[in-house]
Amino acid sequence: MMQMLIAMMRRIVTAGHLVVIGPDGAHHDIGCMSGAAVVIRLHDWETVWNLLRNPQLTLGESYMEGRLTLEQGDIADLLCLLTRNLATGFGGGHLEWIARTRYMLRGLMQRNGMTRARRNVAHHYDLSAEFYNLFLDADRQYSCAFFETPSDTLEVAQQNKKRRIAAKLALRRGMRVLDIGSGWGGLGLHLAEAHATTVRGITLSSEQLAVAKRRADQSGLSSRVEFVQEDYRQTQGNFDRIVSVGMLEHVGAGHYDSYFRQISSLLSDDGVALVHSIGRSDGPGVTNAWIDRYIFPGGYTPALSEVLPAIERSGLIVTDIEIWRLHYAMTLAAWRMRFNSNREKAAALYDERFCRMWEFYLAASEMAFRWQGHMVFQLQLARRVDALPMSRDYMTPSLAEVPRTRLAAAAAQ
Repeated sequence: MMQMLIAMMRRIVTAGHLVVIGPDGAHHDIGCMSGAAVVIRLHDWETVWNLLRNPQLTLGESYMEGRLTLEQGDIADLLCLLTRNLATGFGGGHLEWIARTRYMLRGLMQRNGMTRARRNVAHHYDLSAEFYNLFLDADRQYSCAFFETPSDTLEVAQQNKKRRIAAKLALRRGMRVLDIGSGWGGLGLHLAEAHATTVRGITLSSEQLAVAKRRADQSGLSSRVEFVQEDYRQTQGNFDRIVSVGMLEHVGAGHYDSYFRQISSLLSDDGVALVHSIGRSDGPGVTNAWIDRYIFPGGYTPALSEVLPAIERSGLIVTDIEIWRLHYAMTLAAWRMRFNSNREKAAALYDERFCRMWEFYLAASEMAFRWQGHMVFQLQLARRVDALPMSRDYMTPSLAEVPRTRLAAAAAQ
């Protein structure tokens, strides 16, 4: 059994050096044997069998449970080694058949009706707000930051992201804005304060809602910013601008038509929408089995080829598409470093198993953006072809009119 696992690993790892120590203490060298090795120990034969049978799920599970440990390097080093070799593939052989089967079943896995959608959101986002404070920026932005320069701090890069979104929306004083998936309220509060808009933010997370409402009260913006617990399918009204950041990943591939039709129905005739989402550059796929079970149940990272047809059917016009490539890798690296520096506090809130789960999640997600074709896309949408200026140049004064230092100071309060 161990020899079968090693043969499978040798088929995958051809660059870099991996050493696997089996339950019997035997060492197995895999790869090109150059450079510092990543050394893992498998503590029991059940783990060996499960890795052979379903490595995508078992790798994370065995690390969480302490049945796979690192003797040299850390979990990020291991995942970097594996994802660099796998790239956008699954490893050939029976691993491809596992992926194909899960792809055929993804419709069942992503039936995100209202009840299930709320349960899925609670699984991840209703963790303690104190926990998220351990690694997010002061504004609790839990989506990809925009690094204008590699030296930007996480705080600056998250401010860049909000300024960029606001510029693309071409906001004017008094506009009505809908924020679908409003999180802890940071973006909605920014749009209201910096651009004098009125904002309705909707979320399914009870924890996020409580924090967002408290922030609105504390900032004196509660008269212009309303946060409610609501499914996007239940929202009614008419809005000049609609923004949705990090929400499309939770919609599910079978619900794109209803999602974009709802945006179209809520948007004013001359309105503009901005949808910001993680995407995959290699075409339609399937959610990683471990991520689906432990981190984002019902979630899926779409390809543009899956999203654009639904937009076309909704009657919306795509006015702009921007691709962010390594920005999320840099964001996740910053989160991972902050999480690791606060690991003892995280363990005090939860436990060691939970900490190992988050270590694996943050490292695996970072490597997906570095090596496996993941990226972020921003889709600017409108109902009318003349809703926006003909050139992107209109964004330039909007990006300059709100000083970054002022925003950073407000976020730090």
